[in-house]
Amino acid sequence: MSKDTNTPETTQAKSVLIVEGKLSDNERMKAESNFLRGTITTDLQNRMTGGFTSDNSQLIRTHGMYQQDDRDIRAERQKQKLEPLHNVMLRARLPGGIITPKQWLGIDKFADDYTSYGSIRLTTRQTFQFHGVLKPDIKLMHQTLNSIGLDSIATAGDVNRNVLCTSNPVESQLHQEAYQWATKLSEHLLPKTRAYAEIWLDEEKVETTEDAVIEPILGSTYLPRKFKTTVVIPPNNDIDVHANDLNFVAISDNGKLIGFNVLVGGGLAMTHGDKATYPRCADDFGFISLEHTLAVAEAVVTTQRDWGNRVNRKNAKTKYTLDRVGIDTFKAEVERRAGIEFSESRAYEFTHRGDSFGWVAGIDGKHHLTLFIENGRILDFSNNNGVIKPLKTGMAKIAAVHQGDFRITANQNVIIAGVAEADKNAIEQLAREHGLLNDTTSNQRKSSMACVAFPTCPLAMAEAERYLPKLVDDVEAILAKNDLEGESIILRVTGCPNGCGRAMLAEIGLVGKGPGKYNMYLGSDLAGSRVPKLYQENVDEAGVLTEIDALTQRWSKERQQGEAFGDFVVRVGIVEQVKISVRDFYDD
Repeated sequence: MSKDTNTPETTQAKSVLIVEGKLSDNERMKAESNFLRGTITTDLQNRMTGGFTSDNSQLIRTHGMYQQDDRDIRAERQKQKLEPLHNVMLRARLPGGIITPKQWLGIDKFADDYTSYGSIRLTTRQTFQFHGVLKPDIKLMHQTLNSIGLDSIATAGDVNRNVLCTSNPVESQLHQEAYQWATKLSEHLLPKTRAYAEIWLDEEKVETTEDAVIEPILGSTYLPRKFKTTVVIPPNNDIDVHANDLNFVAISDNGKLIGFNVLVGGGLAMTHGDKATYPRCADDFGFISLEHTLAVAEAVVTTQRDWGNRVNRKNAKTKYTLDRVGIDTFKAEVERRAGIEFSESRAYEFTHRGDSFGWVAGIDGKHHLTLFIENGRILDFSNNNGVIKPLKTGMAKIAAVHQGDFRITANQNVIIAGVAEADKNAIEQLAREHGLLNDTTSNQRKSSMACVAFPTCPLAMAEAERYLPKLVDDVEAILAKNDLEGESIILRVTGCPNGCGRAMLAEIGLVGKGPGKYNMYLGSDLAGSRVPKLYQENVDEAGVLTEIDALTQRWSKERQQGEAFGDFVVRVGIVEQVKISVRDFYDD
């Protein structure tokens, strides 16, 4: 591993590759934070407000939390001259999404006792979130996680976040090895500061010398922006590699992992009306053997650390750094820092995305059951007549008897993994009794996904999670009407353009523009290797259905044999194909 990766490297880098100008205020905040400590401890003791001060509200993100409030009651509280009902959302760190039944029961109980919504939310980052935790319970939350072997270190903020891995890694030896690399990458790229343990776990602060290098990889002001890493096993692109900064595509020989193709610079976030922002697919840098994996990961992270834009946060992600300095220049710097040269990329193909539902057998004689969880929301859903879908109770009952583990997928679903043959019937019966397994769930519903949006996300411009179920009902009816029953379209809805629901890799992506209004994008592919194109702007919910109806009518009548919706709309010219995001995502 390069010995000098803690500083900008060359005269060229300093004079040409570094963005000059006044640093963003987040850079000041990080520099003054004393390695992510800030004054969070003082803020915790202030019970005059339910929130955190400006700097600390940003710093707690690196500890895995976002400050939020209930937007459904914000206006009413303002009328009453009350501050917003501040709370935090916590996102746990779960490399590869694996959690034990004992851990599940621990988070289930905490969700019951200390969250405003009583739910566990499975996310597109292959982990779970708590929503609505009030200030007096935040420290207890972290200590509860610690007591069951979990934490939320670096699941948000300007750091490398939860590392994703193709789901169900016990299905083959290759999956096992891939998962092991996901955990190694997560540990290697974590912040080394002890701030988390000191603040939340009451660990005694260890004094360091003045010249000590606290953060050899992330640096004293951490990364310019968030950073996302994945490990994926073709042919299933179930983690959407092109949504991430750094991706390791597993290459095997006779079922044995021999190395990775390294893809760099993917990302989906953008800003409405700002054409300097755009979604971008990752570039394939080439092949590396296994022994270079951590060195290459570190080199990509430190190059982005040193060259990323610290002046304009909207252009601070790795994708913008690649486009600004050039792919070849960035790649050469990674090779120099890692002390390697990329080989020619090995052949691979992504043929599908999403999860495979139902039972699958593993190599060890165990079985794995993938459950569809709409929007990832695990809750005992009720109506005026009582509980109608006791999903949360069902998961807890399964956890109480399950001898294997659970695997959260990057598509908001959960796998009950490692089930013995003798236990299959009992597990399946519990799943069916509690609405966790339903043979009538349509392919369209399984192919649809949304971010949280209202009422908790402060960035939401439109509904997403609460809008999706009815939208899918209507799309199912439209497909049936047009003789497409049983077919499906990759449909995703996000409440804003920040990309959490990965709408910018959907065949139909709806991106919130305002209350009840969405920008409509069309044309990604089944492999997830193409960004969709803007089709209609500022469309209301009725207009969305009108457009989907008209488009599916044409798809039904004009499609080629087996042609997917996204490929169809590109082939017939309804939208142009986005080949290089930065150049043709916008028409002009």
